[in-house]
Amino acid sequence: MRAIGTDKLALAFIIIFSLLFSPAGAQDDPVVMTVAGKPVTLSEFEYSYNKNNSEGVIDKKTVDEYIDLYINYKLKVAAALDAHYDTLTSFKEEFAQYRDQQVLPAMVTDQDMLQEAQNIYDNTVKQIGPDGLIQTAHILLRLDQKATEAEQKAAKVRIDSIYNALKAGADFAELAKKVSQDPGSAQQGGLLPFVQHGQLVKEYEDAAFALKDGEMSPVVQSPYGYHIILMKAHKQLEPFEEHRENILKFMEQRGIRDRLAQAKVDTLVSQSGGKLTAADIMQQQADEMSAKDSDLKNLIREYYEGLLLYEISNEHVWDKAAKDEAGLAQYFKDNKKKYNWTEPRFKGIAYHVKDQADVKGVQNCVKKLPFSEWAEALRKTFNGDSIIRIRVEKGIFKRGDNALVDSAVFHRDTTVTHLKDYPIDATYGKILKKGPEDYTDVRGLVVADYQDQLEREWVAELRKRYAFTVNREAIDLKNKE
Repeated sequence: MRAIGTDKLALAFIIIFSLLFSPAGAQDDPVVMTVAGKPVTLSEFEYSYNKNNSEGVIDKKTVDEYIDLYINYKLKVAAALDAHYDTLTSFKEEFAQYRDQQVLPAMVTDQDMLQEAQNIYDNTVKQIGPDGLIQTAHILLRLDQKATEAEQKAAKVRIDSIYNALKAGADFAELAKKVSQDPGSAQQGGLLPFVQHGQLVKEYEDAAFALKDGEMSPVVQSPYGYHIILMKAHKQLEPFEEHRENILKFMEQRGIRDRLAQAKVDTLVSQSGGKLTAADIMQQQADEMSAKDSDLKNLIREYYEGLLLYEISNEHVWDKAAKDEAGLAQYFKDNKKKYNWTEPRFKGIAYHVKDQADVKGVQNCVKKLPFSEWAEALRKTFNGDSIIRIRVEKGIFKRGDNALVDSAVFHRDTTVTHLKDYPIDATYGKILKKGPEDYTDVRGLVVADYQDQLEREWVAELRKRYAFTVNREAIDLKNKE
């Protein structure tokens, strides 16, 4: 055996000494339980307990009850990790997507956003150019580009008469409201918003930018028709400060924060010279943020473990129970009394037909078939083409569930409303006096109860497989504070 070097031995003593004589603050978050070799701190337990026992939670748990639940939760997570669910591509992708949603926006500071807002403003100023922004009002008479010569002449005569009226002193805004065929601007007296070069059709733009404030153009023809343009105002874009909040709001709405963050990630990947991937960068960022923010740390861990829990619970309990027909049948057989009824049920159909012959036809169609196949058989036999011959309600009915069943089967004095176009009502089936015939009659209840049994058996097996301990002192001391 090789001897430990002097430097390494000294380092080991330093580490042990620091652990034994660390400041009291290190005990602020003691380990309250250890499950399958993994410690659970008080802060983690408190986070989960408080979240699941907050105001509005109906089934609140005592601390003792929650300790047991949390142990079971951690045992399932341990089993999922041992089964390598965390290596599944589907798991990795879903967890990474959630983690990145929490972490990515925080990679961009408010100063980053402000600088990008300034960049957007500066680029906008460049795009506007020295001519600035203009606001015009116009009166439009629409003219289809395929208009006949007669239609063109008629439109030109009309626009000329409008132009002459304006030259004679008619009010532009009032005339625009009455005759302009641009409905959006007509209601505003022909007024359009401020625009820059490139936002208007060329014919309109050339005429408009040649006008001075208050000046009116002659008749202008564009692909839309005939215009008369009134120049309302010229201006340069206001200073950045006047637009800052609107630009920042626009950036948030368009997801620019995430784009900036992704650009940062891409830069870091590039700077690593191929040593790091985007996933590595995001995990590093998550670790750094979690070290500073315990709520984020708990939230990310909760989602990570929750995904694992879902996958393994689905395999061992939920999906397993739902698909295990033999197991469901056996569970029902072993617990049949549990599903007995206090009053009889009618297992069958309430149906409505147009033709009296179909009353018997329906019965003959299903009488030799299992109950589960009735609906499909009736659909194929009576409603297979475009003509709907019958209307059917299938199920297990108790008194009060269906008026027709109440009247025809349970002989209650009930008003039955006949369906339009289906005047003949009938029922077919049997009365179950004590309880269901088999598990399919109460499948939903049996599946839920079978899942509970599988859950109990699974947890019992996990409690035998994995070791766990609870430090009640740490929890009790915290409760006394």
